[in-house]
Amino acid sequence: MSREILLLVDALAREKNVAKDIVFAALESALASATKKRIHDDADVVVRIDRATGDYESVRRWLVMPDEEVTNDAAEMGIIDAREIKPDVQIGDYIEESLESIDFGRIGAQAAKQVILQKIRDAEREQVLNDFLERKEFLVSGSIKRMERGNAIIEVGRLEAVLPRDQMIPKENLRVGDRVKAYLLRVDRSARGPQLILSRTAPEFLMKLFELEVPEIEDGLLEIKACARDPGLRAKIAVKSNDPRIDPIGTCVGLRGSRVTAVRNEIGGEQIDIIVWSPEPAQFVIAALQPAEVVSIVVDEESHAMDVVVDENNLAIAIGRSGQNVKLASELTGWTINLMSEAESAEKSERERQALRSLFMTKLDVDDEVADILIDEGFSSLEEIAYVPLAEMLEIEAFDEETVTELRNRARNVLLTEAIVTEEQLEKVSDDLLGLEGMDKSLAAALAGQGIRTRDELADLAVDELVELAGIDEERAKALISTARAHWFEE
Repeated sequence: MSREILLLVDALAREKNVAKDIVFAALESALASATKKRIHDDADVVVRIDRATGDYESVRRWLVMPDEEVTNDAAEMGIIDAREIKPDVQIGDYIEESLESIDFGRIGAQAAKQVILQKIRDAEREQVLNDFLERKEFLVSGSIKRMERGNAIIEVGRLEAVLPRDQMIPKENLRVGDRVKAYLLRVDRSARGPQLILSRTAPEFLMKLFELEVPEIEDGLLEIKACARDPGLRAKIAVKSNDPRIDPIGTCVGLRGSRVTAVRNEIGGEQIDIIVWSPEPAQFVIAALQPAEVVSIVVDEESHAMDVVVDENNLAIAIGRSGQNVKLASELTGWTINLMSEAESAEKSERERQALRSLFMTKLDVDDEVADILIDEGFSSLEEIAYVPLAEMLEIEAFDEETVTELRNRARNVLLTEAIVTEEQLEKVSDDLLGLEGMDKSLAAALAGQGIRTRDELADLAVDELVELAGIDEERAKALISTARAHWFEE
């Protein structure tokens, strides 16, 4: 019998052109499956064939687990029972019991062959898939073999790939037999059917199409730094030239627009804006908002946002149809862009100035004239007044040294008092509130001062209540309450 197994393995390995180990593994699986039918369908049976002699043994095993986690007695064993059998066993080990090996002839040649052939087919498919992935062909091309529930099954060489309905460009009408290009989005090794998942809507697809049409990109003379798309309608790409003699936009457009036209034809006539990438975020955002002209821009590094001012005539262009232009510019640059007219900008600046004036007058006990001088000199927080180098404050013509010293002392005293109050309030705050994603110490202390000290107390609030209590914006309030309530639904 041992010799028979070795001959069978050798013959199948030659016939199917796969490694002998794959055939041995398939045969072990077939024998284990047949043995399980004799004991229990949920049992864990392992068959081990000696690769040199063809002899084999069968064992039944149980995974050792904490007693309270055991759900399948046929293949799992609690740690207490396991240690009665093997005193030094640990959680995660196996308890094994030898079984009488099933006669190879009794499992049925046909059943064994089916299991073996399926394993070999899986191995062949895995080998083809690995060969394909090693070539790193992210832009793939193939013919549509069939349509399944709106998804297109595409033949890519010896492999089948799926282009899901939601990864097709809206309104494009693909039919069986059509030849299409797509981007390899991911590989789903758990799928029983096609494992290559394709996309025609991903920004990377557009970037790969440009690489195909513009040889300078492959040569490294040009780089596509970023891309954003509203599939089928409009896209923006940011390009950078690594050679000062090359015009990045003209090179991507091509002679009489030939290159960009070839790309557009592949993606259903999608409008493509090509802009020059800049390492300066503000300059990059200004370019990304084209064709709108920017009047001024204010960068807020902390919130990773920019207030962009355009004149009234350009506002509609900057926003674009249904907000498309500003949305794509934001995706392309990675910055939150707040568009506003000059009048809205002036109104916002005045609101911020009033709030800052009120803060300085209240906290530092000064009149509006002193508060305005501080604002005009660029101070925007008590921390700056308290800790900015003394020499810088002495440069303010309207203040003498005595005034400067007094202002710095008042600011420091206020900050120290607030820090003490914050620490006192934080002692009342529960760990589950303080550890909540999006929460910080100053906000937690402010909430504690309003009687909100636990996660559940925060979760009970309405969004408008939190906005009013904590003085935060609506988006942050929504996110915090949603996070605070999450454990309700998990339970």
